[in-house]
Amino acid sequence: MSVRKILRMGDPRLLQKARPVIDFNTPALAAIIDDMFDTMAAAGGVGLAAPQVGIGLQIVIFGFAQSVRYPDADAVPETVLINPLITPLADDEEAGWEGCLSVPGLRGEVPRFTRIRYQGFDGEGTPIDRSVEGFHARVVQHECDHLLGILYPMRIRDFTRFGFTDVLFPAHEEASVSVD
Repeated sequence: MSVRKILRMGDPRLLQKARPVIDFNTPALAAIIDDMFDTMAAAGGVGLAAPQVGIGLQIVIFGFAQSVRYPDADAVPETVLINPLITPLADDEEAGWEGCLSVPGLRGEVPRFTRIRYQGFDGEGTPIDRSVEGFHARVVQHECDHLLGILYPMRIRDFTRFGFTDVLFPAHEEASVSVD
């Protein structure tokens, strides 16, 4: 399909709440999903939300078998998640470094629930219901925040743990690490 432009922090569309998808299994929805996967792959991300490419719908994609940017992360199944609902399975939170394709060059330490259940639908309208933990849970929470108009810097509690990737992690070969 095609690679779309990724909106960057400061674009007011990233702060809007996304609308639910009503029509599933349509050529238009399939084209959006294909474009999102092409865009995520071209940017080297592990997830992407529709608002990041200027589409105000509740669609997120994520997943990878192995990530150069996250070599210690367990694989996350390639997933299309539409109209998601996230339920924390415990009160436990863990702080972890995040980046975002819409906030290039920066990283911040963000608290996230360690275990969640997510529900929604795939592109054909088939229900999805998974309970996950660790990096998988972090990615889902990060992407679904975009559907609420929330960018990860809004979740940072300690701004001494926020800065430019190449300054914070000078030994990293890849200076543009992103959850997205």
